[in-house]
Amino acid sequence: MRILDSSPQGRWDRRRRLLLDALLWAVVAAPVGYAEVTPPYSRYALPLLVGKLLLLGAAVVVARRGGPLVALVLVVLGSVVDGNFVFAIPVFSYLAGRRSASAGPAAVVFVLIAAGGTALNLGLLGTGPATWFLLASVLLFAAVFPWLVGRYRRQQQELADAGRRHVDALTREERGAAERIRLRERARIAGEMHDSLGHDLSLIALRAAALEVAADLDDRHRAAAGELRASVSAATERLHEIIGVLREEGGASVRPSGETVADLVDGAREAGMAVRMDAAPAVAELPAMTDHAAHRIVREALTNAARYAPGAPVDVRLTRDGDRVEVTVVNGAPPAGPLPAPPSQGSGLLALAERVRLAGGTLDAGPRADGGFAVRAALPATAPPLEAIGSAGPGLGRAPRSGGGESGPMERPVDAERRLHDARRRVRRSLLVALVAPAGFALVLSFVYYPVATAGTVLDRATFDQMRVGTLRSELTGLPRRQVERPTAVDRDDCEYYTDGNFPLAEPTWQLCFTDGRLASKEWIA
Repeated sequence: MRILDSSPQGRWDRRRRLLLDALLWAVVAAPVGYAEVTPPYSRYALPLLVGKLLLLGAAVVVARRGGPLVALVLVVLGSVVDGNFVFAIPVFSYLAGRRSASAGPAAVVFVLIAAGGTALNLGLLGTGPATWFLLASVLLFAAVFPWLVGRYRRQQQELADAGRRHVDALTREERGAAERIRLRERARIAGEMHDSLGHDLSLIALRAAALEVAADLDDRHRAAAGELRASVSAATERLHEIIGVLREEGGASVRPSGETVADLVDGAREAGMAVRMDAAPAVAELPAMTDHAAHRIVREALTNAARYAPGAPVDVRLTRDGDRVEVTVVNGAPPAGPLPAPPSQGSGLLALAERVRLAGGTLDAGPRADGGFAVRAALPATAPPLEAIGSAGPGLGRAPRSGGGESGPMERPVDAERRLHDARRRVRRSLLVALVAPAGFALVLSFVYYPVATAGTVLDRATFDQMRVGTLRSELTGLPRRQVERPTAVDRDDCEYYTDGNFPLAEPTWQLCFTDGRLASKEWIA
C-alpha cells in the first residue's frame, strides 16, 4: 500500500512527476499522431489514432508505476501495427535500464522479443533474411543500446549515493573520535576538580570539626559549626558521586601533585632537551583551571617537540597582559630530521583545545615557516564566574549530540567503503558492457545472418566472366540455385541477382537479365 506524502514538498514532487509524464507522452506520441493526421486518411484513422495514443499513455503510466519493462513490451507490440512506435522504443528502453534494479528480467525480455520477432518475420510473414537482419539491428540499437545507457546512468547514481554515504560515515567517525577525545579530557578535568575540591572541602570540614569542639564556643555557635561540618561532608560525598565516577581507569591525574610549569621544564632539561623558559612573576598565582591548562599546554608541547623535533631548541614563555595570560611554546626545526614514527592523528591537540576552551581561553597551534612548530594559548588570568563555567559548553562527562540531528541506524565506515567499492565495480562493468555488448551483438547477428544470406546465392567472378550473352539459362553452368533479394530501386522482373559473398550483408553484386529464356545482359553492381 502506497502512502502519499501530504506535505508541500510531497505535493510538489507529485505535480512534477505528472508534468514529466505528460511531456514524455507528448514526445513519444508526436510521430504516431503526425502520421495519422496527415493524408491520406483511412476509414478507421480516428479510432486507430485514439487506440495508439491510449497505448502510449498506458506505457507511460506503467513505466512510472514500476513496470518499465512492461511498458517496453507494449511499445514493441505497437510497432507491429504502426512502425512509428519505433521512435518510442529507445525512450522506454532507456527508462527500463534507468529504473530497473536488476539486469536479468531485461535480458529475458530482449531474448523473447528477438525470438518472437524472428518467428513472426521469417515464419509467418515470410520476409527475407535482409529484412530480418534490419529488424534485428533495430532491436540492437533502438532497444538494447539505450537500455545499457540507462543501466549505466543508474549505476552512476548509485555510485554517487554510495560516495555520499561513505563521506557521511567518515565524517561521523571523525566527529565521534574527536568527541571521544573531548570526553576523555573532560573526564580528566573532572578528576582534577574532584581531587582539588575534595581536598579543600575536607580541610573545611576538619576546621569546622575543630571549631565544634572548641571549649570557649557557646552552644549556638557550636551547633552552627556542627551543621557546617555536616553540610561540607555531604557536599564532599555528592562531589564524589557526581564527578568522582568520571575519573579515567588507571588511577589519578597524570600530573604529579604540586608540579609546576618550571618543574616540567626542569624535567625536560634533565632528559637532554634544550629548553629556555621565560615566565613573568605575575603568572605565579593563577586560577586552578588556568593553572591546569597552562601546565597541560607546556607538557603537551614539550612531548611533541621531543617526539617530532629531537634536538631542536624549545622556548617556553608565560606572560600576562591585563586579564589574559599568554602561554607560548615554540620549537625549531629538527637538526637531523624527525624520528620515524606513525603519522600523528592530532588527538593531543584536540584534547588540549578542549581543555583551553573549558578554561575560557583560545588555542592556536601550527607549523612555522622555518620548519618548527608553535603552540600559543590565551587564558583568563582571573577565575571566571560560575555562570560562565556552566555556559562554556555541555556538562562535563556528557556528550553533545552529533550528526546534525540524524536518527536511525548509522552506517559504519567499513560498510560504506564496501558499498562504495561495489558501486564502482558495477559502474566499470556496466560501462564495459555498454561499449562491448553492442559490437558483440552486431557481430553475432552478422555471423547468424551471413550464412543464411549466402547459402546458395554466391556467384564467383570466374563463373560470371565465362557466361556469354545469348546463352540459354538452362545451359549456364555454375548458376546458384537461388537469388538474393533484389534491390528496392529496381522494378524489372526479368533480372536475377546474386552476390559474391561480401561480408557481412551479402549485398547483390551481379545482375543477370533474361529475354525469352536467354541471357540478354549481365552487369556488375557497384
